[in-house]
Amino acid sequence: MRHLFSRIPGVGLVLMICLFILLFFLSMALGKTPIPFPILIDAIFNYDPTNTEHMIIMTSRLTRALIASVIGASLAISGALMQALTRNPLAAPDIFGINAGALFFIVFAATFFSMSSLVGYMWVGFLGAAVAATFVYVIGSLGRDGLTPIKIVLAGAAITALFVSFTQGLLVINEQGLQSILFWLSGSVAGRSIDMLIPLLPFVISAWVVSMFLGRSVNILRSGEDVARSLGQRTLLVKLVIGLIIVFLAGGSVAIGGAIGFIGLIVPHIVRGMVGIDYRWVLPYCAFGGAALLLLADIGARFIIMPQEMPIGVMTAMIGTPFFIYIARKGLAKGE
Repeated sequence: MRHLFSRIPGVGLVLMICLFILLFFLSMALGKTPIPFPILIDAIFNYDPTNTEHMIIMTSRLTRALIASVIGASLAISGALMQALTRNPLAAPDIFGINAGALFFIVFAATFFSMSSLVGYMWVGFLGAAVAATFVYVIGSLGRDGLTPIKIVLAGAAITALFVSFTQGLLVINEQGLQSILFWLSGSVAGRSIDMLIPLLPFVISAWVVSMFLGRSVNILRSGEDVARSLGQRTLLVKLVIGLIIVFLAGGSVAIGGAIGFIGLIVPHIVRGMVGIDYRWVLPYCAFGGAALLLLADIGARFIIMPQEMPIGVMTAMIGTPFFIYIARKGLAKGE
């Protein structure tokens, strides 16, 4: 069978959720101080602040697992929506410059306005993601042929290079602020507090919920604008909503986790290989698949150079770069 769960998508989704739950608990149990599952469960339901292992779980690892799950789900959903919107399987927030734009705006605000609050970073990250997405769409649409898969990839690469160069330039003139920005440059979920996540949740959860109701509209849009209009779809409105969701999810992910790449590229391809191209199922699969993959990458990052930790952005790049090369070599940029 071409797609493993295309005829039984509900079963596949249940298995994906189970995998996510398993990795979530493993993320809390594994690390420099391995914690047995009975103690882990006891810490969750009978927290004792005087117990060292309970403290590690509730003050560090639980928050870390939650943040990794939120970022992974957000990047995977935004990647799937970008690939549907552009009809380009190479589309992803990091490849099309959206993450780079959000990162540049955050570094700019920290350098020139001494911004240090997460709420401020969140709004600036949203703005940077929106500006980068607009640039890529406009540049990719120039010319007689309009928006094409190859042109939008080239536009994304150009915008990414532009914002990365600007970011590096800001860091050169502000070496004293380099340390405070490093965790955004490498991408990480370590050392974050729950206070960093809470301001983002209303925006992220709202974007998740709306995206789950867009599956049918995305399916129609993928068939072509002419077909979509003939079926009564308001394509401009659908594209605008999808664009806003991508900005909120990608910008919010950068604001809290920094430059974590390739999740939005890898997960939608894996999911479509499992369940097909029905976005009513692709999007929920991506939510749990993205969370699971980033949790797995975070677990791996703790052990590769033990006792130190590798930035999770490096781990996802190690996984995603060969995947990107594989897609490009297969010529899939011409269409899904």
